[in-house]
Amino acid sequence: MTEAPAPAWGAQSMTAPLREALVHRPGAAFGAAFENPDHGFLVPVDLLAAQWEHDAFADLLVSLGVKVHLLHVETDDPDLVYTFDPLLVTDRGAIPLRPGKPNRRGEPALLEAWTAAAGIPTLGRIEAPGTVEGGDTFWLRPDLLCIGRSLRTNDAGARQLAEIVGGDVRIFDVPYWRGDAELVHLLSVISPVTDDLAVVYPPLLPAGLWELLGELGIRTIPVPDDEYPTLACNILAVRPGVLVMAEGNAVTRVALEAAGCEVHTYPAAEIGINGSGGPTCMARPILRAS
Repeated sequence: MTEAPAPAWGAQSMTAPLREALVHRPGAAFGAAFENPDHGFLVPVDLLAAQWEHDAFADLLVSLGVKVHLLHVETDDPDLVYTFDPLLVTDRGAIPLRPGKPNRRGEPALLEAWTAAAGIPTLGRIEAPGTVEGGDTFWLRPDLLCIGRSLRTNDAGARQLAEIVGGDVRIFDVPYWRGDAELVHLLSVISPVTDDLAVVYPPLLPAGLWELLGELGIRTIPVPDDEYPTLACNILAVRPGVLVMAEGNAVTRVALEAAGCEVHTYPAAEIGINGSGGPTCMARPILRAS
């Protein structure tokens, strides 16, 4: 009997082996991001440091067996570095999203051009007035998508995405917290790291999601208050229990290692803390497969 061909795309998991991912190296727009307060950067950007950090991150992924694709596009949008947000890749095709942050509205078309060139069909698109950012979406199971209603993902967008994906989709309200100044995505407060373990920041975790984790038997590791701002809750699983996270965050790292996880870190001052994007934000999974 002839074996079925290996899938070329599809990433309906947060923890299955990451085979391919799409990234964008910071360029001139990222270097100038602090000049526009709407971008939300904390201090002027050291572009050379940001590029070095991004290179270290990409090299780490390659060393862990990930095929890293580089998006060769330059625009005036500094947030294009965070390739997780404009696109979702399902087992049936790509879904260009529609970010709620105005300067990001051109990103989905750029990523859709890349997926089309890679032979990945478009399953559907989020249309106005809907908005969805990838940071408000994650797969808790391959057949269970969680969506957060937030300041960047509205009700219309969440419902559109649920209809496109189909099946079991749960929508949770994300806390307002401190508004746009310290925006909270759903993935700001939870990172699945194995099939039955997730890192969470309980003060901002939607109560309904907390309840769902318990129903599914998913254990949790809480992030302490002083490690939340340094991205301890934003963790990229390359394989179940093989993780990439921002440097520092010793308490969370020790807890993960005590749970049997293998933790790898990268420097995250410019892209991470200054630009407010962790390792999950910096890589759009194209293929996750055992």
